[in-house]
Amino acid sequence: MKVSAETLENRQTRLTIEVAPEEVESSMDKAYRRLSKKVVVPGFRKGKAPRSIMELHLGKEVLLEEALEDLIPETYNKALEEQGLEAIGQPEIEIVERQPVKYKATVSLKPIIDLGDYRFVRLEPEKAEVTQEEIDKVIEQLRQQQAPWEPVEGPVSFDDLVTMDVKGTVADEVIVDQKGIQYQVLRESRRPVAGFAEKLEGMAKGETREFNLSFPEDYPDKKVVGKEGSFKVTVSEIKRKTLPEVNDEFAKSLGEEFDNLDSLRQRVTQQLQKMAEDAAQHRFEEKALDTVVGFSKVVYPPVMLEHELEHLLEDQARQLGQRGLEDYLKNINKTKEQLKEELKPAATERLTRSLVLGKLAEEEKIAVEPQEIEAEIEKLAQMAGERADDLRKGLSTPDARYSIAQRLLVKKTLERLALIASGQAKKESQAPAAEASPAEAEKSSETGQQG
Repeated sequence: MKVSAETLENRQTRLTIEVAPEEVESSMDKAYRRLSKKVVVPGFRKGKAPRSIMELHLGKEVLLEEALEDLIPETYNKALEEQGLEAIGQPEIEIVERQPVKYKATVSLKPIIDLGDYRFVRLEPEKAEVTQEEIDKVIEQLRQQQAPWEPVEGPVSFDDLVTMDVKGTVADEVIVDQKGIQYQVLRESRRPVAGFAEKLEGMAKGETREFNLSFPEDYPDKKVVGKEGSFKVTVSEIKRKTLPEVNDEFAKSLGEEFDNLDSLRQRVTQQLQKMAEDAAQHRFEEKALDTVVGFSKVVYPPVMLEHELEHLLEDQARQLGQRGLEDYLKNINKTKEQLKEELKPAATERLTRSLVLGKLAEEEKIAVEPQEIEAEIEKLAQMAGERADDLRKGLSTPDARYSIAQRLLVKKTLERLALIASGQAKKESQAPAAEASPAEAEKSSETGQQG
């Protein structure tokens, strides 16, 4: 076997492989033995026809194609070993000649990630502060939640809850016909269509009102987009919230742990402070990662970006509740290639960040221990209440455990990077390498790095 290698850009190599005649002959013989057990040759029992007869019956080209199915993978793997290449994904194969067998394999290689002097990154952590306005806003939300709905005789105002009969048509086709439904009249609501809530303002109990509204371009039901709908609404009841006064009695109504309004404000302040600190920590970690990504040199083969694009396409379709990618593309009236082109910047950023995170975990020897995975499963199970046992079982599969390990690895790596950026990290990592640590930082890039 003769092998020559040509280095291509973006972590790719093209191998030209010429297979020795004796290797081809050996594979042809194996192919003959396989086919003889499947193919019936007139005048011979299955498996008894000589190879020369089999070649006449099927054609030598058919036998060669069968042989290539094993010959190419075998010789390709030998060529990788001979050239000392670590490939990821499947190669692109182009058969150049069949006599002798000669083919080209475009090989994707593992990415190169150079983090530079990331340990010298220093950033100023932001202060997590809670304002009085934020505290008052939470207490107002609690006040709204505690307020009962009570019937009123006055006209409909925004935020009221109305009971109504509604009928809507578009070009004489009924699109809605419901009686006795409850509807909260929220300003600028887009349910069932923008402008509907505004048309109800000022209506009295027992009043009927008719009006027309146009369906905008982004309306979910494409059959009515750009058309005008006619609505007929009759209000049968109007309810409004009676808000309690913000005092000690209001605080006590929220639970036994609150003796007075001051204790409620203290609890709200503590919770908001914790949320603010978590949010500030998250922003600091992201800023630190952005900084490292900014001066890192990352080179990867196109196949990895292609895998990342596929993940993004699937994620978008799933998040929007589509049954599949084809339905999603049909709804947005775009081809798969058009959407891929739009998503390419986001996919590039996500892949680069993922690779940098993975390299950081490797450099800092950050690992996820089995007991950490168990602890995370238990924490999630405790939050599931009655479903705890079912959740434990579901999270104990290899795939689920791997996903948890990846998530914990990202979390620990970002925490470590934040310590470095704030100047609090020791010079040497405290975390020893461990068997449970995956090599990459996120599952989004993992599929692109399988060999």
